[in-house]
Amino acid sequence: MTYYPTLISIIEVIIITLPVLFSVAFVTVAERKTMASMQRRLGPNIVGYYGLLQAFADALKLLLKEYISPTQANIILFFLGPIITLIFSLLGYGVIPYGPGLAISDLNLGILYILAVSSLATYGILLAGWSANSKYAFLGSLRSTAQLISYELILSSAILVVIFLTGSLNLSVIIESQRAIWFIVPLLPIFIIFLIGSIAETNRAPFDLAEAESELVSGFMTEHAAVIFVFFFLAEYASIILICILTSILFLGGYLYDLISLNSLIYIVQFYDFDYYLILLNNNSFMLSFDPITEGLLSGITLGIKSCLMIFVFIWVRASFPRIRFDQLMSSCWTVLLPIVIGFIILVPCILFSLDIIPSNVL
Repeated sequence: MTYYPTLISIIEVIIITLPVLFSVAFVTVAERKTMASMQRRLGPNIVGYYGLLQAFADALKLLLKEYISPTQANIILFFLGPIITLIFSLLGYGVIPYGPGLAISDLNLGILYILAVSSLATYGILLAGWSANSKYAFLGSLRSTAQLISYELILSSAILVVIFLTGSLNLSVIIESQRAIWFIVPLLPIFIIFLIGSIAETNRAPFDLAEAESELVSGFMTEHAAVIFVFFFLAEYASIILICILTSILFLGGYLYDLISLNSLIYIVQFYDFDYYLILLNNNSFMLSFDPITEGLLSGITLGIKSCLMIFVFIWVRASFPRIRFDQLMSSCWTVLLPIVIGFIILVPCILFSLDIIPSNVL
């Protein structure tokens, strides 16, 4: 009997981890097909139906390649860096609510947990670049570390504004607080800043200065090949999916799908002057209610659609904007974005206090 909790925990981790890894595979295919469409070319279309199996062909190629490690590298840290990056990229999914009560661990400090885990992933990049004993990899790891540390401050400050409106660090509470209105409406500037910080935090173009091929070959992963390179590849796209899910939770209502409430229906009926149906609506409360399994499926599909839209925005930005210089990247963080976020951190509590609508959990 004592083995049952451990077995259940292992099964829960597998149920979450395997779909994430499959999602990473198909996001790479979706990115290549979307960018090919934007640039008027075909993209992958040979391996599998419409090129859907291209990601598995790429993975098989990397797994079968001969592994070569630098002779002067610190082998232990050289292997440990990619492993640390991948593990901490996957740990963030443990607190994501995919539906009402559908989370491995519904922590009260879920936001703090995700910020801590994403911060620790930086150590893997730093160790991988330093241990390779290559100037290109070392410069790439230094750039990446400076970029991640700088833009983590932007992300945490933007999340703080959302916490002011909810009064909780629990992701489920943040989602349920958006039943009246999604936070993207009152916090649109914060959403835009959070989106810019998310793109920079995941080392995506036009902020991929850590992997600038024209300057640093391939950045911190220059000396890595074969299976170890796959770890970095999986970690990058797992982080993209995680940050898109987090954006959907913070600003787009997460798994909420019942946008048509009773009041909305009453307004529609009044507009069209359907008096008989208005009497029925007033006499009988109408809400979207399903059995738990259907509700869980609808919630998961809703969160997936919102996250896919955010992933499309990431791909769209990559295909649209040129890469900026590293000094422009850092100066825009510290001299443009950070003062704006700090201004909102001061403004939002003042508005909440003046309207006497501060959440009780904050007090």
